[in-house]
Amino acid sequence: GAHQAFRDRWKETDDTMCRHSMSFHLHHTLRSEFFASYLYLLEKTPLKLFPVTCEYIKGEKQFYYRAQKFYEDVPASEEGMMGDFVEISNVDLEGSRQFLKQFGPGKADTHCALDCGSGIGRVAKGVLLPIFEKLEMADMMEHFLLHAHEEYLGDDADRIETYYCYNLQDFTPPKNKYDVIWMQWVAHLTDKDLMNFLFRCKKSLRPNGVIIMKDNMARQGCKLDPIDSSISRHLDIMKIIIAKAGLEVLAVERQGGFPEIVMPIWMIAMK
Repeated sequence: GAHQAFRDRWKETDDTMCRHSMSFHLHHTLRSEFFASYLYLLEKTPLKLFPVTCEYIKGEKQFYYRAQKFYEDVPASEEGMMGDFVEISNVDLEGSRQFLKQFGPGKADTHCALDCGSGIGRVAKGVLLPIFEKLEMADMMEHFLLHAHEEYLGDDADRIETYYCYNLQDFTPPKNKYDVIWMQWVAHLTDKDLMNFLFRCKKSLRPNGVIIMKDNMARQGCKLDPIDSSISRHLDIMKIIIAKAGLEVLAVERQGGFPEIVMPIWMIAMK
């Protein structure tokens, strides 16, 4: 708050000068110390602490409202799904395919999978449909699902059993239905909502089924993007939320082949 107040007062102060200001150093130090304390508290109070919460303003859950508004302007295309990193889409898909092999044919059934936060079906088309007989897709943006069905998936759209247009915090998947539930770049719920969603997903798995989460993981603490409400948590924090949901981590692997500028991306398999 002090840092922002200084910036508001000194309108002519550019970012370079601001980085040398006392308010910046105060802000940076407090943030670093807070995240160190946050990790400590998560270890000591694992059942009660939900630091990332949702504020109501004029009846709207602002945290989710911002995300909804942001994606309304995102085009239904691979470029829209990948942002500035569309050139590494194939690297991402190949990493997912190799990770999934540990839990696919021979380890679990391949009858039906659920793609959460599916977008236009990039992962569905490149990873899941080549393996599973049927697929269901869930995304909060209707225009993504329509593009998937009408254009992007082509003839494979006939193998999509159901499209769910829901926010994940409000979505309850059918019980005992899926061999794999895939969640990629959608762990952007509050801590409590993420825990509850994972708990509901656990009930949706068939015997030997697994949940696979693939997401950006912060190098330290948590990082919140105020524009689209995306949250990147440290891997250890994510593991704590998974444990709170009553799930067991089976495997963890970092996605390789991405430029260093990209935040680390990890894959976690759980049951």
